[in-house]
Amino acid sequence: MEKIRLELHYYGRVQGVGFRYWAHTQAIKAKVTGWARNEYDGSVTVQVQGTRDQIEIFMQGIQTGNRYIRIRSIEKREIPVDTTERRFGVRY
Repeated sequence: MEKIRLELHYYGRVQGVGFRYWAHTQAIKAKVTGWARNEYDGSVTVQVQGTRDQIEIFMQGIQTGNRYIRIRSIEKREIPVDTTERRFGVRY
């Protein structure tokens, strides 16, 4: 299966509610790599890499888990794959 990489911008109540750590948990379950980072505007940016099926599992997990997270909207775009990446991390 071919790997892809997406950049996702999550808007809503996504900071101060454990979103980045929830993303990390979902990344491990979906076996994807990438990272999550808080932005100054209150959004969270996530880059995620894996097969389309793995990324779909990751995105569904994000939406259906933590009761404190309230996602209002998501912007996504495909970006080049990072062939050196080996895990998912939380950035500060």
